[in-house]
Amino acid sequence: MRIVALAGGIGGARFLRGLLAAVGPQDEITVIGNTGDDIHLYGLKVCPDLDTVMYTLGGGINEEQGWGRTDETWSIKAEMKEYGVGPEWFGLGDRDFATHLVRSQMLTAGYSLSQVTEALCVRWNPGVRLLPMSDDRVETHVRITDEQGTRAVHFQEYWVRLHAAVDAEAIIPVGADTAKPAPGVLEALAEADVILFPPSNPVVSIGTILAVPGIREAVAAAPAPVVGLSPIIGGAPVRGMADKVLAAVGVEATAAAVALNYGSSLIDGWLVDSADQDAVAAVEAAGIACRAVPLLMTDVEATAGMARAALALAEQVRT
Repeated sequence: MRIVALAGGIGGARFLRGLLAAVGPQDEITVIGNTGDDIHLYGLKVCPDLDTVMYTLGGGINEEQGWGRTDETWSIKAEMKEYGVGPEWFGLGDRDFATHLVRSQMLTAGYSLSQVTEALCVRWNPGVRLLPMSDDRVETHVRITDEQGTRAVHFQEYWVRLHAAVDAEAIIPVGADTAKPAPGVLEALAEADVILFPPSNPVVSIGTILAVPGIREAVAAAPAPVVGLSPIIGGAPVRGMADKVLAAVGVEATAAAVALNYGSSLIDGWLVDSADQDAVAAVEAAGIACRAVPLLMTDVEATAGMARAALALAEQVRT
């Protein structure tokens, strides 16, 4: 079975770990990773979502945080502070710095982000084929109004420094409209047996991937069933502040509303949590097969159960 998953950071990475536990060694998993969260810091190219997938599946993630490296130290950050160089609000540990140094060195030497990601994965052996959504530069920005007036800030600043405390007025994937899918992305979608939308942020993770011209169309045209898992349980995001960015695009923070925002032209099946059983009828009325199952990723086995439920729904939709 050839499985393609569109994934953001922590939620997507943890779901993928369960997916790997749920499938057999003969199955192939391709992950199309969000690069809209990418940011340039200290002259380095930082790819938070790609790295979170790579570290999580490769056994190097800080499990408590869900991001960054395990057993991290912070000497470089402390030295940068002494030089008065920021930003202080974004944490890059010493081990993490090494990844960004290697990536930036390779990019400067002329390698594409796809080639760099493949090279980094040789070390981590994540058990999946990890592809950036695009080799072109795309950065998600958020329009806000605060004491400085109306302005656009990088999504990382909105999420990490401001903690989404200011209302998001618009989400702008800068550069997405002229970006091209990375090599292998469209081919993977066309050849997939199943396409999955993990419980990643539907606006700034999966939504940004779909904003790259050609990817949404390829998902919609794919012969494979497309099944998503709700990141919203009981009217609230399981982790993070997805409700803030959903409001910016006029979507309620409910399991049903997120499914309807994707629409039956894009997804064939949708899983909601058992607590949202009452959402099933509304989703199915829109032409999307829907099931209510436990969706809390409390451990790997629970997450594997979610993955098995998604694959089972895909098979039901297929038949």
